[in-house]
Amino acid sequence: MFVFSFKLSTLKYIGVMAVCTLAIVLTVVLVPTENVPSDFNNLAVATVAQRKQGDFKNVKTNEDRIKFLESYGWEIDSDPVDALEVIIPETFDKVYEKYNEIQKSQGLDLEKYKGKSVLRYTYTVKNHSDVGTVYANLLIYKNRVIGADVSSAVADGFVQGLER
Repeated sequence: MFVFSFKLSTLKYIGVMAVCTLAIVLTVVLVPTENVPSDFNNLAVATVAQRKQGDFKNVKTNEDRIKFLESYGWEIDSDPVDALEVIIPETFDKVYEKYNEIQKSQGLDLEKYKGKSVLRYTYTVKNHSDVGTVYANLLIYKNRVIGADVSSAVADGFVQGLER
């Protein structure tokens, strides 16, 4: 077994750290971005487009809600099946935690709406590949979509985000 040791003065240590920091900064600044594969660029653009796909704000009317859902590719009946006021629980159980994970994957989060009264609109989805009735649900708070899902009406069905 070999043991190496050396003593480094404070001045040399600061110099080494400065050189390392400079190397990192130069690497970030000078690495060309033109040679990034086009698939990577398309993925980044798609991710931004998904966030802007259905603008989560200014969803005031039934037409706004329909346009929002259609922006994700869903064909829905123009009249909601259900529209009711629900209260987001103060504490989330396991079901709500899982549901909120779906929301977080879409850039939404129900945590800050705990205890708030929100409107839930439910629409029938006409173009889902699943057999049986499929619904799209929107949770609206002050004209803003704070939660959304597409779910099956059957007992052992599914719940997913808006992305197809």
